Amino acid sequence: ENKHEEKVQDPDRGKDETKAEMGSKTWADLAGEMKIFLWNPEERTCLGRTAKSWGLILLFYFVFYTCLAGMFAFCMYVMLLTLSPYTPRFRDRVSPPGVMIRPYLNGFTIAFNVSQPNTWQPYVDNMHRFLAAYDDKVQEEKNIECVSGQYFIQGGDDSEEKKACQFKRSLLQNCSGIEDPTFGYSKGQPCILLKMNRIIGYRPGAGVPVSVDCKVQKGNESHLRSVDFYPGNGTFDLMYYPYYGKFTHVNYTSPLVAMHFTDVEKNHLVLIQCSLNGKGIINDLNSDRFLGRIIFTLSIGK
Repeated sequence: ENKHEEKVQDPDRGKDETKAEMGSKTWADLAGEMKIFLWNPEERTCLGRTAKSWGLILLFYFVFYTCLAGMFAFCMYVMLLTLSPYTPRFRDRVSPPGVMIRPYLNGFTIAFNVSQPNTWQPYVDNMHRFLAAYDDKVQEEKNIECVSGQYFIQGGDDSEEKKACQFKRSLLQNCSGIEDPTFGYSKGQPCILLKMNRIIGYRPGAGVPVSVDCKVQKGNESHLRSVDFYPGNGTFDLMYYPYYGKFTHVNYTSPLVAMHFTDVEKNHLVLIQCSLNGKGIINDLNSDRFLGRIIFTLSIGK
């Protein structure tokens, strides 16, 4: 009873004795215990498990992860059955198109000095690279001539390859880079190309070609005195629409409108807005500067 009372009265004594026993072990003892844990020849266990135990647990995880992989593959298969590789099921782009300009280097400020070719040559090089796909010979080899003024609607299966209408760079006339390889930059009369973003199935203008106009967005309106548009009067011909997607409309090249700024105030920052105009076009949404319009700055030095 007295011994029992001593144990009750001093419960930490047993812990101290255990610590003392552990502290008395040498590194050789610890290494031996680790070796026995890794492989016990008497009980024939590895890491505390027999071969049968290891086999059962590995079989369990194999079946478990196989079922998970099978469920994932089945879900993906069912989901892919509901999708078409040719037309997106869900489209995050708005129906009215956004627009973009070329040349585009670093931002929407086109600044150069006429007397310093190194300041405008990068813009010229960017234009030539972009228009390479619009070379007349390339377009004649890959695309067909279409009837102007009407949509080029093509039937058939979604997977059937669609034909594309020719858009030759020669249509851009003074902004084609053919007669003037510098696109007017060497004269302080730069050309800028405008294109709509591609939207599958979209028919802009509801039967009437969409046109382009440019004005000073902020500042003195007299700083922009003259702009020429190509082709024609600066419209996107209906024959280039609708677009059927990159998988079937393989050789499709987006139509362009070239804006030739022939008379812009020199040595000034001129903030210009070019807008699309047509039925169904939105170009006055302040929260999106690229929806139906684009704003850029011209700075032309002498």
